[in-house]
Amino acid sequence: MPTGKRILLLWDIDGTLIDGAHVVASIYPLAFERLTGRPARHRVDIAGRTELDIMDELFARHGVDAPAPERVGAELSAQLRRRAAELRTVGRALPGAAEALRALGARPEVAQSVLTGNLRDNAALKLGLFGLAGFVDPAVGAYGDDARERAALLPVARRRAAAVHGTDFAAHATVLIGDTPRDVHTGRSGGARVIAVASGASSAEVLREAGADVVLADLRDTAAVVRAVRAPGPAVRSPR
Repeated sequence: MPTGKRILLLWDIDGTLIDGAHVVASIYPLAFERLTGRPARHRVDIAGRTELDIMDELFARHGVDAPAPERVGAELSAQLRRRAAELRTVGRALPGAAEALRALGARPEVAQSVLTGNLRDNAALKLGLFGLAGFVDPAVGAYGDDARERAALLPVARRRAAAVHGTDFAAHATVLIGDTPRDVHTGRSGGARVIAVASGASSAEVLREAGADVVLADLRDTAAVVRAVRAPGPAVRSPR
């Protein structure tokens, strides 16, 4: 039965809602060593990628056959759980994140969840550690378990949201908020409106050049975030 939701809002997690400091990046070489018995000698770019995609590149760069995805995912989740206390200590919810989530979660027309490269268990742990889990509906999100390529996650979230809310969310009614060019490309490839936040490693200029419809310095201005999400489609580009 339709629920009256008209906007599907999907949040990235790392760099958008939370800052995981060094802990987030540390789990990949640690998982690699545990799975292969050898230390990781090469680094790979992790920004905006799914966790299994990151690990696939690590294995490939070291000339190692990748273990079964289930083993890799289980080890990544185990590594993050082992470092949960450290993550809670050195990490943080980014300024304005909780306020923006709370304000948009209270909007009756908004179905709010995540689109993240994190495995589902890791996404839940991170959001829970920083008090953000209660603002999103995990049932309509898309996770790194669902596809290796981030762009493939948007249709997954739409299908889940349609099943839960009894309505199809059109492209212009889907909004993605992220902090990397890969987040922007994911949204644009699926026709979603994209709000980029320059709170991660990418500058506002880089995010604009990637094609974001709106670029915000951060999430501190709750009213500005809400206005950007509720802007009628097609999306309006933010001024340079």
